[in-house]
Amino acid sequence: MSKVIMTADDSASMRQMVSMTLKQAGYNVVEASDGKDALGKLNGVDMLITDLNMPNMDGIELIRQVRSKPEYKFMPIIMLTTESQDNKKMEGKAAGASGWIVKPFKPDQLIAVIQKVLR
Repeated sequence: MSKVIMTADDSASMRQMVSMTLKQAGYNVVEASDGKDALGKLNGVDMLITDLNMPNMDGIELIRQVRSKPEYKFMPIIMLTTESQDNKKMEGKAAGASGWIVKPFKPDQLIAVIQKVLR
């Protein structure tokens, strides 16, 4: 059975690009427009790819909320964002992010990271 990956990003075009990349690699995809939307759609998701800057709930808060749920304590979570400052990366890591990819991303780079963290 294919793994289910959620992509949370307030940019519809970015969600579409990530979704297309993941589907071509054989994954099932759930899309969320922000952190609040993502929290409501978590059921059955194997991995989360989230943007940092989103309305309603940003990526860091989303990671904290997801990590607070016992069933998602060890789920791989990748930040996919334009932010590349070390302090933001540290904040993401402290919240529980498994990895960090800076936009724009290369599809093969994204798939390689996913294959590494999603077993």
